[in-house]
Amino acid sequence: MLNLETLLLELSNAQGPSGFESEVRQIVRKELKPYVTSMETDGVGSLIGLKTGPPNSPKIMLSAHMDEVGLLVRYVTPDGFIKFQTLGGWLDQAIIGQRWQIMTSKGGVLGITGIKTPHVMSADERGKIFKGEGLFIDVGAKDKSDAEDRLGIKPGDPIAPCAKAEKLNGSDFILGKAWDDRAGLAVMIGVMDSIKDKDLPFSVYAVATVQEEIGLRGAHTSSYAVHPDIGLNLESGVAGDYPSISQYEAQEKLGAGPAIFLHDSSMLPNLNLRDFVIETAKEIDLPLQFNVLSGYGQDGAEMQKAFEGTPAINITVPTRYLHSHNSLINLKDVESAIKLVETCILKLDPAVVEGLKNFD
Repeated sequence: MLNLETLLLELSNAQGPSGFESEVRQIVRKELKPYVTSMETDGVGSLIGLKTGPPNSPKIMLSAHMDEVGLLVRYVTPDGFIKFQTLGGWLDQAIIGQRWQIMTSKGGVLGITGIKTPHVMSADERGKIFKGEGLFIDVGAKDKSDAEDRLGIKPGDPIAPCAKAEKLNGSDFILGKAWDDRAGLAVMIGVMDSIKDKDLPFSVYAVATVQEEIGLRGAHTSSYAVHPDIGLNLESGVAGDYPSISQYEAQEKLGAGPAIFLHDSSMLPNLNLRDFVIETAKEIDLPLQFNVLSGYGQDGAEMQKAFEGTPAINITVPTRYLHSHNSLINLKDVESAIKLVETCILKLDPAVVEGLKNFD
């Protein structure tokens, strides 16, 4: 039986900045293997698992991305400090004073983003936000040669946030990095576990995508590889249930169940599929939240735009403090998201799928 908590911790602790998802892909490959007929990767590294249905039957695509926001080595200074390029949407102030793991060919190298001590800052400096181009990582190197030759650091090496995942004070909250989108990966794996013994009248594709944080790239290529009839994207949601964020900005709450995006900057959900998910949640008495965001972008948009267009929707696990070293999810929300997606899948058949694609 799938141990969901253990899986979540393993996924969060894995290192996988955009474009460097190998460690995460190995975990997902291992977890999906018992549930699928075949697995392959596309040309950019997205993992595509297939649970085969009848010949010429509809294709249902589940997607979740493997990558996390991270950094990339730009160059090493003469004094041995690391200058970097961000991978994904970081706030500069979230980078300061944090631990990082530089993933070199010789292994992991621990470092910290340095900042001038406040003891020597002017009053004006203390009130400023330090910009990313002025930041650096200190790895304890004597000089450039020490960093490059002894530690093996070179331009292009990926840099992952360094943070350990753990249950928070005996609660259902789990603290960790990269819930965007390791939470979605756990939902996808949980769904495949729940339907493993079901004979379905369609094929199910479990797709773990790459490079979502830098342009939805893996979802683009994998959507063309699969050519789905229905797309269910499984993501981290944007919680709005803590000080400093307003309900207008985000509406999800931790512990109140999964959510669907009604709007984000990358897509509007298919209205038929939206109503189908809402009715399914009502039928099983499962709390469902709704989120309307001004920004964001997610892999469902690429499924939606592939070929002649695919009915797609974004189903989320509410998450606090996205794109930082430490964020929070609630285990119960993950469990509920699995139940919702499983029930939606079990209600589908070729006629229902065709109806969801019909705008008459």
